[in-house]
Amino acid sequence: MKAFALIPLISCGLLSACGGGGGDSDNTVVETSVNAGADLQIIEKSEFTITAQGSPADGTFSWQQVSGPSIEGFPLEGAEQTLTAPDVKTDSEIILRVSYQSTGSSAVSDDISISVSSNNQLPLAVVTQTSPETLPSVYKDTVTLSALESSDPDDNGQIDSYLWQLLSGPDLDIESFTESTLSFSHPLLESNVNLSWQLTVTDDEGGEASTQYSMTLNKTNELVDANAGADQNVEEFEQVTLDATNSETVTDTYKCEWQQLTGNTETLSNSDQCTTTFFASDVDTESTLSFEVTVTDSKGRTDTDSLFVDVSPKALGLINDSGVGECYNNTQRINCESDDFPAQDAELGRDSYANRLDKVGKGNLAFDYTKLNEFADEVGDDSPDFTCIRDNVTGLVWEVKSVASGTVPNTSLRDGQNHYYWDIGNATTVNGKANTTCSSNISCGLQTYVNEVNAIDFCGGTNWRVPAYTELLGLIDYGKQGQNVLIDNTLFPNMAEKSALGHLRYWTSQTAADGTSLSQAYIIDMSDGNDLAYPKENTAYVRLVRSR
Repeated sequence: MKAFALIPLISCGLLSACGGGGGDSDNTVVETSVNAGADLQIIEKSEFTITAQGSPADGTFSWQQVSGPSIEGFPLEGAEQTLTAPDVKTDSEIILRVSYQSTGSSAVSDDISISVSSNNQLPLAVVTQTSPETLPSVYKDTVTLSALESSDPDDNGQIDSYLWQLLSGPDLDIESFTESTLSFSHPLLESNVNLSWQLTVTDDEGGEASTQYSMTLNKTNELVDANAGADQNVEEFEQVTLDATNSETVTDTYKCEWQQLTGNTETLSNSDQCTTTFFASDVDTESTLSFEVTVTDSKGRTDTDSLFVDVSPKALGLINDSGVGECYNNTQRINCESDDFPAQDAELGRDSYANRLDKVGKGNLAFDYTKLNEFADEVGDDSPDFTCIRDNVTGLVWEVKSVASGTVPNTSLRDGQNHYYWDIGNATTVNGKANTTCSSNISCGLQTYVNEVNAIDFCGGTNWRVPAYTELLGLIDYGKQGQNVLIDNTLFPNMAEKSALGHLRYWTSQTAADGTSLSQAYIIDMSDGNDLAYPKENTAYVRLVRSR
């Protein structure tokens, strides 16, 4: 396409002056034009020449690129230019513009279209085996094939995707067939096996190339590989699963047989299955169990493997649980572990493991008491003759009251009917009058009673005291709600009748901080489990305790 501009020219007669007086003038208009040449069709990275023509001939040419993939060197000066087409991924169009400027005229311009065809070179697919380092591979080796040496011969080309295909060979556990590397574990084999792979690579212009790769996997000497699984760390009472299903054989089927080698004897749910379970036993210290599995294939070939299970005590604490062993909704008993009524007391804590606890003595659910005689020696759980009780959870030893001996105050020292004022350590001026609510000739205060019991070396101890709040609360069995007392009265007999004082309140050693006089101490009512800040000048029952 040509572009034109008009240039006015002035001619003066040879015999007359230009300018000044009259005379004729000859004004001629000269046309300015430029032509960038015919449009071109070329192949990427090839050389081509563009030539512009301009009129009149005394002008200058200037080239610039308007659009399309970039060509180096612009802007350029001169009518003729030899250029190299860019490397393109797809067919592209380039627009070049030439501007022409002659003397005294405005610049004119013209465009030329350069159609550049993509000439993609296909990639090169290459497979190499990069692991194991020592060949040939053997059973359980990780075998890795790599396509990273594949390449794209185009200057700015690259491999965009990979596709692996197993043309022949055994089934393999392969995570991905579309990565630059492919890995699998050398399987258990009864004979050597040839594998044939095909790798297809695709470059960034859609060009594809494929190659095939062959390799041999060698047979295995041992044709059964038992796998008992990893060692485990669990807590007591936890369900443990022993799983040998990752064992391998060359036959389609195999069977398993588990046996325990060491540790406290556990009961396996189904020892002749490849997966079996048991509940870890009650332990007091860290202990270790060991198990062995024997795997037998359908041809009678066997292999064994073992594992260790470390069992640690569960953090159940050194206090008793509540004694509640059932779960409820708003109106009735339900199965525990309900999503609608979750995390109930019966499914949490020590009581929830009561049927698996290795208890020393006896008691409801997780309560564990041992009867002791007057010398603090153990006696049988069914013995009717005992003087105190040891709590095997807390380690505390509790007073058992003596049988009713008369009417207060004409009673014996440890009669369960006796009731006392709170005057521990003489920290209060409460007057615990003698022979009023107990049989003491000195005082019916708590401190006097503690001193008198220690003086007789009761049940082999002289460190008897009034229990702390949490210690006394630990005797309450809330599973007995609705009964007369919330304590096991077969282990703690000879309690007073509720009708005597209208309550079964027992003192604790803790003063209630009421902010003024400190005139109250906490009690716990053994008939309903409630606690109360109770005036010290009132009387309540007491059950002494001592550490072993």
